[in-house]
Amino acid sequence: MEPINQDTVQSLLDAFVDKRVYIHVEITSGMYASHVDQEVFNAGTFVRNVQVNIVEAIIKKAENDQYRVGIKLDNGGWIYVIGLTHFIVNEEAEFIMHGFNYQGKLASALELSHQPFRK
Repeated sequence: MEPINQDTVQSLLDAFVDKRVYIHVEITSGMYASHVDQEVFNAGTFVRNVQVNIVEAIIKKAENDQYRVGIKLDNGGWIYVIGLTHFIVNEEAEFIMHGFNYQGKLASALELSHQPFRK
C-alpha cells in the first residue's frame, strides 16, 4: 500500500461511477482494545460484499494526512468513510483504501470491486 494521493485516488474512484460494484466497509477502534486498556470504548462496523450502484464518488482531505470518501448511491443513500490513509489496487483489481492509526493498526477500510470479494 502507498500513502493516498488525492488525484490518483479520485481517478480510481471515477472508474466505479455509474457501475454496479461490490463494497466492503470496515471501521474499528481495535479488536478487543478494551482488554488492553479499560478506558477504550470498542466500536466497529463490518459490511462486506454488498452490491451497490455508485452515481458519485468523492475524496476530500480531512486532517492529519487523513482523507474521507463519500459515495452516493443510485437510491439517494450515501456511504461515507473517514480516516483513510493508504491505497492499492491488488492483483484481483480490487481497489482498497485503508486508514491506519498512529500505532499502524487498521482503523478504517473502504474497498471496491467489480467482482465479489473473496471470503
